[in-house]
Amino acid sequence: MGSLTSFRKSPPIAVIRPSIRYNGKSNTVRVSAAKLDGDNDPLLRAAVNSAALRYQETHRPEPLFVDPYAGCFVPPNIQMEMKQQWHHFCLATKFIDDKLLRTVNHMDGLKQVVLLTDGMDTRPYRLSWPTSTIIFDISPERVFKSAAEKLAVVGAKIPRSCLFLHVPLESCNIQHSLRAKGFNANRPSIWAIQGLAVMTLASFEEILSAISSLAMNGCFFIGELPAWLAETEIGVKSSKKQWMDKLFMSNGFRVDLICYKNVAMSLGKELASRRYKNILFVAEQLRFSDDQMETWRRELQRVQDEGDEEGFEEL
Repeated sequence: MGSLTSFRKSPPIAVIRPSIRYNGKSNTVRVSAAKLDGDNDPLLRAAVNSAALRYQETHRPEPLFVDPYAGCFVPPNIQMEMKQQWHHFCLATKFIDDKLLRTVNHMDGLKQVVLLTDGMDTRPYRLSWPTSTIIFDISPERVFKSAAEKLAVVGAKIPRSCLFLHVPLESCNIQHSLRAKGFNANRPSIWAIQGLAVMTLASFEEILSAISSLAMNGCFFIGELPAWLAETEIGVKSSKKQWMDKLFMSNGFRVDLICYKNVAMSLGKELASRRYKNILFVAEQLRFSDDQMETWRRELQRVQDEGDEEGFEEL
């Protein structure tokens, strides 16, 4: 059984350390726009801000997780604070890390992991994936390329015997692109979303539909979604939970909303009081993937054809 820790213990990895300025008054990790590659790119800026939060968490006395590579993404002289309250994003990162590893290590035959990210997700490098795990990253191409260059410079490596493949978010058909990279919808998979730029409700519905078509019965989809997705359609008599239930169930998933406060309590941490505009969730696929249905349709047809031939011989 693989380790359930959320970072690689052996061999030791040096944490990339840009210079830091600590700001005791601000609750925000501040990143100097002048230091970013393409400072007018909102996707790149958002990815760097998330990396800065992971970098800050890594340098706490007792961090929720260690990201030894986040430092290569953030600019010099970033401002950081070390208050005793924990940021929602970091708690969610820890929750998703643990859920991914626990599921991969306990579900028979699960070797396919699909991460929908901002392009700077270091999970493929920093988590202890079991042997033969295939990790697919769906993210903006330009951010992923920028991140890959920086990771190569600091010597980041995928765990031995694992495979890491990128699928550009800009692909006109995500399902086709995943299949072309070797994804097999007749085998178990787990899907996670954190940081992916979701521009509209319709775009997320397309993503959810694609996952529903590819994920086998019993597989999981976990992560964070921007709360505004629900707020765009919640009516007077509809709650966020009811909206999520309806959206996910229409695509074959049973979904549970995860309370950030409960995650913090389970880890013995105090949740930051600031408002956080995301929804943390775990969803289980109740349907069969399109490939499963096609396989069983062919098998049923074969059995029927063999039955017809036997009946003809008896006559």
